[in-house]
Amino acid sequence: MRDDVAIVGIGQSEFGRYLPISQLGLGAKALQAALTDAQLERKDIDGLSLHMGWPLGADYDRMAEVYGLEVDYVHQSWTHGRFVTSSLQHAVMAVACGMAEVVACITAISFTRELSILGGPGDPEGMREQGATHGENPVYGLTSPAVGAAFALQRYMALYGATSAQLAAVPIALRKHALLSPYAVMKQPLTLEDHQSSRMVVDPLHLFDCSLITDGAAVVLLTSAERARSMPNVPVYVAGMQGVRSGRSEFIFAPPGLGINQQPASPTTPRERDLAVYGRAGIGREAIQGFYTYDAFSPLVLFALERFGFCGPGEGASWVQGGRIELGGELPVNTSGGLLSEAHVCGWNSICEMVRQLRGMAGPRQIAGAEALQWGTCWGDSVIMRR
Repeated sequence: MRDDVAIVGIGQSEFGRYLPISQLGLGAKALQAALTDAQLERKDIDGLSLHMGWPLGADYDRMAEVYGLEVDYVHQSWTHGRFVTSSLQHAVMAVACGMAEVVACITAISFTRELSILGGPGDPEGMREQGATHGENPVYGLTSPAVGAAFALQRYMALYGATSAQLAAVPIALRKHALLSPYAVMKQPLTLEDHQSSRMVVDPLHLFDCSLITDGAAVVLLTSAERARSMPNVPVYVAGMQGVRSGRSEFIFAPPGLGINQQPASPTTPRERDLAVYGRAGIGREAIQGFYTYDAFSPLVLFALERFGFCGPGEGASWVQGGRIELGGELPVNTSGGLLSEAHVCGWNSICEMVRQLRGMAGPRQIAGAEALQWGTCWGDSVIMRR
């Protein structure tokens, strides 16, 4: 399916905390913005791929009803950040297989409206029997998704000697990017001193190592490459994809071989199957000009960079130093600020940013001559996009 499908429209609502608008209202704003961007009408949408639902969000039938859509194809996943890629991939496959002509990927989040659920009494996520898949375990009072990332980082530090001060390079870089984004929630610079003096959330994760809790929505519209070439925007082609990895050797917030959960404890380098996305896209890792990832917690950026071989096992903490992942550096990461500093929209804000970059419309955040960008996460899924 290399280059068979293209992104032709993107839209976002405002991002913020305690926004006085419902999830469906936020989604409606983002959908209208995406339709305007692509110069399409509601009647053109005949497919939905929703990254929202249990435990937060509306179901597909209510969304189609409220937005006045008549669709022939639907895919819906949980409101878990790990399903960014699969939601996008289902949309690509639906178009490529002829099941829909224009698919809208929609996520709408009202995290600050749902604080009484997430982390509160009766939390359906953190209080699942035997704990949830982020590593939470209510028996020990561990009900936050930060727990799994903290366990992985503790192990990483013990094995490789990485430090919290080194890790700070990630949120500091992303905050610099957010300061250039008109959509970003965080508007103040972040220093190493700020990072190190901030409160501990789950040792060794400081406050600024943890993503924002925000409200917002984003929409991405996809259609066939043939149709995209006659539309007003520069088409952004989906060049290659690979799916989420799962099994005993995997833990959501740790690279393979770190020894978390049921993982083997021997460090591993990426195998051919772990890097399949480059062959499928026909674009080598060396040609990737920007990397985008699900940065719910700072160490996930290190783990994703290692997972795709930008650096070796245990090298991520030192590799991100010296501005390497900042704009103007060797591999800019999450150039609009990501979940750590722009907004937590389950990663779709970064998908929209990739499209802006490849269109050459990112303003002061623009990666010069951007031709090929990668979305990839520490749990192994990836999408490569190109102009």
